Amino acid sequence: MSKPVRVAILGATGAVGTELLGLLEHREFPVASLKLLASERSVGNSLTFKGESLLVEAVTENSFRGIDLVLASAGGSTSKTWAKNIVESGAVMVDNSSAFRMKSEVPLVIPEINPETTKHHQGIIANPNCTTILMGLAIYPLHQVKPIKRIVVSTYQSASGAGARAMEEVKFQSQAILNGQTPKTKILPYPLAFNLFPHNSPLNSEGYCTEEMKMVNETRKIFNEPDLKITATCIRVPVLRAHSEAVNLEFSTRFSVTEAREIVANSPGLKLVEDWRGNYFPMPIDASGRDEVLVGRIRQDISHPNGLELWLCGDQIRKGAALNAVQIAELLI
Repeated sequence: MSKPVRVAILGATGAVGTELLGLLEHREFPVASLKLLASERSVGNSLTFKGESLLVEAVTENSFRGIDLVLASAGGSTSKTWAKNIVESGAVMVDNSSAFRMKSEVPLVIPEINPETTKHHQGIIANPNCTTILMGLAIYPLHQVKPIKRIVVSTYQSASGAGARAMEEVKFQSQAILNGQTPKTKILPYPLAFNLFPHNSPLNSEGYCTEEMKMVNETRKIFNEPDLKITATCIRVPVLRAHSEAVNLEFSTRFSVTEAREIVANSPGLKLVEDWRGNYFPMPIDASGRDEVLVGRIRQDISHPNGLELWLCGDQIRKGAALNAVQIAELLI
């Protein structure tokens, strides 16, 4: 891909789309031209890029002519609808949906882990699931020192994972409850304000939801470890932005807690946050709006001699989605 780059954002008005716009400007991505694409209900709205007001356009068969890069964050069905058109137009699509992640010919990329796979794309590169990105970034540096045998992870996922409208819904629900009213739900299946519930994606025959199996299958693909043992439990929590995860790791031999902290503190994209005296560790409120994944409370698993436990928080919209996509685009150029 040559410089400068003709870019289109598909799903430009969503939570991730607007974040993509800001990151392209903040990171000084070499944009030659920028096209904002969204659904019909957003057509005519305008967004600002480098001081210029750009109109949002509807997606058509001609939208991708003369485009080099498409950053797609409009959902799996939209990505599937336009993928062939995008590739045939000569553009590369970095897709934030789950539509192509497990296709063998599609690289699934976290730039700090497997950047070399990007060059094998056939027009589509997949952005992993948010929870997979945050966990992978935190544990892969440890895996490189001593291979992980088993991962047990529980996630505490904010409303942002369901989009901007879900975030607004939680605000309205909170106000309704404080006013003594019954909270209404439209985007999420149950009230999330002052509540939590297991992730509402479809369940398989073994009782695991789609979100949990994404973590299992995507981590195996990214790590290139098809037999890695992983189990996940994903929970929606009443947090607006930034996901949290409790991760239990089993290694073949004992892993020094001191060494693990040093590795985390010196790994790209991570920030060690530990104040043991003050009992202060990563929190979503601190991770929101930040690029780094905050990692802390690294400790020995008292139930297993070769186990480590850690806690992490990361901004689902930034590193969990938009930032990772822009970093992939930077690899392309």
